[in-house]
Amino acid sequence: MRSVVPTLAVLATLVLTGCDPNALGAGGTSVPAPAPGAAGNHQAQLAALGQPRPEDTGAHYNRDEWGEWVTDRANSCSTREQILVRDGDGETVDGRCKSTCPKAFCWTSRYDGVTTKDPADLQIDHIVPLAEAARSGARDWTGAQRKAYYNDPINLVAVSARSNQQKSDGDPGKWRPMREYWCDYATGYVAVKTKYQLSVDDVELAELTRMLNTCP
Repeated sequence: MRSVVPTLAVLATLVLTGCDPNALGAGGTSVPAPAPGAAGNHQAQLAALGQPRPEDTGAHYNRDEWGEWVTDRANSCSTREQILVRDGDGETVDGRCKSTCPKAFCWTSRYDGVTTKDPADLQIDHIVPLAEAARSGARDWTGAQRKAYYNDPINLVAVSARSNQQKSDGDPGKWRPMREYWCDYATGYVAVKTKYQLSVDDVELAELTRMLNTCP
């Protein structure tokens, strides 16, 4: 099925240009994904992050305090199920929001290119990890703010379990996806940090610049 939820690249574009991603997809209209790097001038993206600052290593972090997937009252689908629909290609979804793939594969991991037809093989990753958010500006967030961040589609992507576990809570200075996905990953990462006014450190900024330089 065609996704009616904005793709990662579309959401990154909207955040960086000040548009409302929730306005897309109304009435069942599918939202095509632009080519990687379509979020605009890469130097402008990086400039929007502001000056690099050291991480707040003293910030308290407890994953349990960031909540769990929420269920949309309109369609009874959890955040995880909605991301599987958004990131899939050719799957069918039943009335209980369960995805089934009728072909060789319906999902391609955006970190390592691994394909699968079984949604159970996939994990939903926070592009900017929760611990990274805590260290870069979320020290004083309320529980409601943390829960909203945890479930924000712009910061979520369906990936292979192996790549998600390898990434853990690493930022771009510690972990990067396959080179083929550098542009899309860096664009999405910058969009999240910009939306939530989160800082970057020197190494993080250098690696984001290197990855964005691979964009068309």
